[in-house]
Amino acid sequence: MPDLYAWTDGACSGNPGPGGWGVLLRAMDGERIVKERELSGGEADTTNNRMELLAAINALERLSRDVAITITTDSAYVKNGVTSWIHGWKRNGWKTADKKPVKNVDLWQRLDEAQARHRVTWKWIKGHAGHAENERADELARAGMAPFKVKA
Repeated sequence: MPDLYAWTDGACSGNPGPGGWGVLLRAMDGERIVKERELSGGEADTTNNRMELLAAINALERLSRDVAITITTDSAYVKNGVTSWIHGWKRNGWKTADKKPVKNVDLWQRLDEAQARHRVTWKWIKGHAGHAENERADELARAGMAPFKVKA
């Protein structure tokens, strides 16, 4: 069984503004790429954090069966949220430590549900630092945003 990896990224022109998300999915057998799939999408009026979340959600929701997957994101918001903060939010009825509603709760709940069906390892990398797969996810996110950008 090949190992499965996803690199995810979100982009926004203005925050809020038109945005896009991108995912590079790759099945690997050692160093050999067995299969690769690229996903992208966008919205007319959104935020960068929502696009980062939608990238991770789409990576997981597109998987047809329970798998082990490593998801690499350049979003500390997504990585910290899904591996740490979410546990307290759920205990507190989707409220933050200071009793305020969690921002983007609809997407956090969707991500929580999507990851529960899989065995996910989350990794963070610095964005725009020359990581080829992260750069490709960024290109896909920008392509997902393109139809929503206002032409000058």
